[in-house]
Amino acid sequence: MLHDKVVIVSGVGPGLGRAVAVGSARAGADVVLAARSRTILEEVAAEVEQAGRKAVVVPADITDPAAADHLVQSAVDTFGRVDVLVNNAFAVPPLVPLVEMDPAAVHAEMDTDVFGALRLTQLAAGHLAATGGSIVMVSSVAARLSRPGFGAYKMTKGALISLAQTLAAELGPRGVRVNVVVPGSIWAAPLRQYYDHLANQRGVTTEEIYEETAANLDLRRLPEAAEVANAVLFLASDLARAITGQCLDVNGGEYHH
Repeated sequence: MLHDKVVIVSGVGPGLGRAVAVGSARAGADVVLAARSRTILEEVAAEVEQAGRKAVVVPADITDPAAADHLVQSAVDTFGRVDVLVNNAFAVPPLVPLVEMDPAAVHAEMDTDVFGALRLTQLAAGHLAATGGSIVMVSSVAARLSRPGFGAYKMTKGALISLAQTLAAELGPRGVRVNVVVPGSIWAAPLRQYYDHLANQRGVTTEEIYEETAANLDLRRLPEAAEVANAVLFLASDLARAITGQCLDVNGGEYHH
């Protein structure tokens, strides 16, 4: 689906970011990997190269304008083009009620999730226009629901959806598509570790925690990282060339939108 494309992925970690990067390589793309941790970047780069594609590792804090500029420029300097930008970076917000939260904490969350994505989009827009490229934002089920303690996360992931829709209208005339993937719970290393923690607290097994959650999904199982990544790759590819300004929810039927 992405033969000879160049894909920038921000927020590469052990879960969805890794799956998007490796999936892009298996779909035929060269990949520019960005995150704060060089260790995880090098591990994912090795997987990209095992899939037969090139990987460029760029340790970067996208809240830093200079680092964001270096990321995009590294892609252009290495490959001469940018075809896809996947804005997957996010910061973990404090899980406290909004009425008790320091507004500065919300600002820090927005700086990564929303302004970081906007900054990378601004830097990449001209290159994407030159290739008829696409942007995929990664939001969250938190944007759809109102759960105690998740107010800051809902604010930022909801704002990311609004950002994508506005960018779709602005960049569409230049041939650039902008869409959003909205995952629910993703069965990958970070969630496994959290379920292990919950299981220890409650004196039950991790499998029991999983089954409790999965019972609320139509498919009775949690989507895996590679399955969510497939939705990202679809929206990034020419298979979705008539789709822009849309949200694709990938949640195993946890809710219907």
